[in-house]
Amino acid sequence: MKQTILSWVNIFVGCTIMAAGFVFFINPYNIVPGGVYGASIVLHNLFPSIQVGTFGYMFDVPLLIISVLALGSKLGGRTIAAALTTPFIMNAISWLVYPNEAALHSLDPAQLLGGTMNLSDHLMLSTLMGATVIGLGEGIVIRNQATTGGSDIVAMILQKFAHIKFSNAILMVDGVVVGFGLLVIGFGLGAPDDVSQNSWHLSFYSLVAIFVTSRVLARVINGAKNDKLLFVISDKKLDDLHHYILVELDRTATRIKSSGLYTGADKEMIFLVVSYKEVAGIKLMIKQADPKAFVVVTDAYDTFGEGWKQLPDKGEVHPE
Repeated sequence: MKQTILSWVNIFVGCTIMAAGFVFFINPYNIVPGGVYGASIVLHNLFPSIQVGTFGYMFDVPLLIISVLALGSKLGGRTIAAALTTPFIMNAISWLVYPNEAALHSLDPAQLLGGTMNLSDHLMLSTLMGATVIGLGEGIVIRNQATTGGSDIVAMILQKFAHIKFSNAILMVDGVVVGFGLLVIGFGLGAPDDVSQNSWHLSFYSLVAIFVTSRVLARVINGAKNDKLLFVISDKKLDDLHHYILVELDRTATRIKSSGLYTGADKEMIFLVVSYKEVAGIKLMIKQADPKAFVVVTDAYDTFGEGWKQLPDKGEVHPE
């Protein structure tokens, strides 16, 4: 029960962080980071009296319904809550940080918190900050077995009915949204009376935001990918290396009986996973045990088992 309550609190915190990332760093500068809220930013330029979060509702609610009808999936309560909470918090924060309705409609960064957070002259900083905060918030939500819906649902529909790979479908959705932003914001369709607002270069910031968000999201969900996989093949019996692994590193390994393909001679192969900090020490020990040993070191994508992470439970999210 306590774990369930904590998970719901984390989802709310993640939604709040994500919404804050949009309100403070993305929305005021017309950066379009793909997805539902990227499309909402574009539509806000066309209809300034309607807030970005409200457009988020206009996308999320139909998409949640379509998901049930088209995919036949039972949406979890956490996903529904996250999808509906994020735009509400986004609107609430916006009302709090802008002094009046005119500033709220224009999303003028000069009036955001009295101008104290105006980053108009530092768009790259704003992009990086916003993407990092959004990725952090979304990662917290996903780690607690929920999603924020939106473009994920569109991608799943494309995957099922158009047979498009999910990752490619996400790229397609984001590409369409960024292209929409380029037309409306970049070429001034959203501000026909003010050509100074034409900012086609914002599309490049949008691409940076999409990339950084995806990297931060993966880091939050999976943690650092610092595990290393080693294969050690030797003609000798590596007793000193065995002792080093078992005693000094306090780890275990798998010894595999093998033979050379050309000579047919028996060899010893050791398979083990270590942290990146332990690689230098074990290389030195291998060289002492057998300077002619054949060694392969590569990244371990994910490591589960005793001494490492536990295998995920059913429904637990561990995506890249």
